[in-house]
Amino acid sequence: MVLKLLTHLVLCSLNIGSLLLILLPMPPRPKTLFRSAEVLLGRDTRPSGESLLQAAKQGINSIIGALAFDMGILTTPQLHWMVRARNKGMKATEADYFEQLSSSFRCLIDLIPDGHKINEADDKLIVDGANGVGGEKLEVLKRMLNVSYIEVCNSGKDGGVLNEGVGADFVQKEKIVPQGVGSENAGIRCASLDGDADRLVYFTVLESNSSRIDLVDGDKILSLFAVFLREQLSALNKEKDEKLDDCFEARFGVIQTAYANGASTDYLKQLGLEVVFTPTGVKYLHEQAARYDIGIYFEANGHGTILFSENFLSRLESRCNKLSSEYKGSEQHNAALRLLAVSKVMNQAAGDALSGLLLVEAILRHKGWSIHKWGELYHDLPSRQLKVKVLDRTAVVTANAETLVVKPLGIQEAINAEIAKYSHGRCFVRPSGTEDVVRVYAEASTQEAADSLANAVVKLVDRLLGSGSTR
Repeated sequence: MVLKLLTHLVLCSLNIGSLLLILLPMPPRPKTLFRSAEVLLGRDTRPSGESLLQAAKQGINSIIGALAFDMGILTTPQLHWMVRARNKGMKATEADYFEQLSSSFRCLIDLIPDGHKINEADDKLIVDGANGVGGEKLEVLKRMLNVSYIEVCNSGKDGGVLNEGVGADFVQKEKIVPQGVGSENAGIRCASLDGDADRLVYFTVLESNSSRIDLVDGDKILSLFAVFLREQLSALNKEKDEKLDDCFEARFGVIQTAYANGASTDYLKQLGLEVVFTPTGVKYLHEQAARYDIGIYFEANGHGTILFSENFLSRLESRCNKLSSEYKGSEQHNAALRLLAVSKVMNQAAGDALSGLLLVEAILRHKGWSIHKWGELYHDLPSRQLKVKVLDRTAVVTANAETLVVKPLGIQEAINAEIAKYSHGRCFVRPSGTEDVVRVYAEASTQEAADSLANAVVKLVDRLLGSGSTR
């Protein structure tokens, strides 16, 4: 492996097996011709982590001006959080991470209005830790928060294999119950982290079929967060007062990819929110979200976060201070405090299942919602994903966040003709970034129609570009 040393800003993180490395700059030392850099090292719970750690430290410390710091056993998002905190001149230990998340969560809970209480029957959460480091870290948060309603399974302590039959990716794709969760948990609110705790999905076990689940995916998590943030922004502007500035404006953007279920996009637009699409990939989502005062993104797989601009947070803190002196305890003041708490409970460096889980739990309690009511925000359109093996994937060129094919000519018109045959039909194709296949995604009002649309477009692509093999 070749490690490229960055000497200005932190621009990358590397995950090598069970070892995590993130580069962090240090201020230049006087009378030197180079700038020093720190490299933060973290590892997960796999046995290979220790030997990889020692090898990395030896290599890094052999570079003039580079210093390696062992941050211990961490989730990937924790390490990202530490780098961001160090670059901002803040305390950046694991204890600081836990303190920020837990204190912000307590703030949100303390600000729940009187009369808003989750039903006792719904006040239990079972979390599948994917046999990874996330389950272990959630246990730490549990102790800090002194909560008894969270039960962690698949924490890895019992010898389970990382992500095998467990975890967010397994649950979201297979839509079946992970190991460690059974019929006795039917109807109870459940969540799954992935192995390195950067993805989160919720689900309930069906009472009619204990091997199947009702999934609450990243699109629904995004929608829950968007509803809550929109409510707090509205509360900030609910009443005008001469002692306060004019309307407290904030540019609020929701960022999705074309893979987001069309029902979620329609729901968010009906709320009056600005929804923007980007090409597939977290780097595109994160970059677009950073252009807003508040930018929120999530993929269906449960990876996402909320970003707050520095300018917005500065204005919000100023408004909060004014409200505190003149209208302490008012709904406007509480809304400002909630928004500040959200900015701290969410990991703005990267998607973080632990911070996301805390915000979901706080919002459900704030609104007095069960997971079933949350799931009823909208109903997903049935969808199907397929892929076509092609001779040359670079022959397919897309535009408009991968929703339109511009090359070869004529394909998009043929796809549009197929879409027109189905109620609520939507379909797009995009080339894979790693193999010579073209991916096909289709939605329609029924599963039969979605399957039919997907298969029709697969045949179309295969006829024009394919090698005669489809999957």
